[in-house]
Amino acid sequence: MEAKPAFSGVWCPSVTPFTADNRLDLDALGQHFARLDASGIDTLLLMGSIGEFVSLSQEERKLLLREARSMSRLSMVANISSSARADMLDLARQAWESGYDAVMVLPPWYYGQTRQQLLSYYRQLDRELGGKWFAYNFPARTGCDLDAALVAQLAAELPNFIGIKDTTDCLSHNRSLIEETKKVRADFAVLSGYDEYLLPNLLAGGAGVISGLNNLVPAMFAEAMHAWRAGDLAALTQFQQRIGKLMAIYTVGDDFVTTIKTAVARKFGYMSSLSRNSGGALSEAQCEAIDMLFS
Repeated sequence: MEAKPAFSGVWCPSVTPFTADNRLDLDALGQHFARLDASGIDTLLLMGSIGEFVSLSQEERKLLLREARSMSRLSMVANISSSARADMLDLARQAWESGYDAVMVLPPWYYGQTRQQLLSYYRQLDRELGGKWFAYNFPARTGCDLDAALVAQLAAELPNFIGIKDTTDCLSHNRSLIEETKKVRADFAVLSGYDEYLLPNLLAGGAGVISGLNNLVPAMFAEAMHAWRAGDLAALTQFQQRIGKLMAIYTVGDDFVTTIKTAVARKFGYMSSLSRNSGGALSEAQCEAIDMLFS
């Protein structure tokens, strides 16, 4: 039987709730995870971009790793990206001790990276991480791109490299990753980082999507995956159109993290809308716009 990606389907890159005094709100996170567990999605991603990992201290990140794993029965992957290698490896050790299924790692940022530097970076990390890992491609934030040829080369060399989150607003980039990695690994997972690319990703032979909208409408994405597996084209057409309309949330406000958290807070009430990004608070008119979007 041909191997298939172990982490296919729909993932939620979870928000990280904060209390009014800017501390981690673990109670709210537990309530959030309970809702996500009941929705039918496949995997949780902790401390992704929408989880504000760049604003968390090392101590906060380790605390989240320890506490969050027991809050959910779902597969769980932890983003351990950092500009300090020692901190990444420290987070990886905590992830394995806490029972995570895999970790995720961005390429280096700030300094421009050549192809040879990226190959060297991930080869060394593979030797040091001690478990299964995903790459996280987000060129708009890192300034370098993990292209299809490079990813396929690493996938062919490194069995513990099991997939990639491709956060590029370009279908051909996503498709190229799928096509090139399939030549070397049937079990390699290419997941889109853009919500509305779920169906295009699956049609191209990809593994699914890591979608910020899953913080709000996870059951809808789970139903879309069910329709895909059932071959229900009519339902998939409707889901694609609904997802497209909901993408408007990313144009509300100045900071999409605060906007997503505000929408969760207003719709479900168990967390605050606070983020650590400056200037993202929504006006009343903007709050009304997201209320209408998710009514």
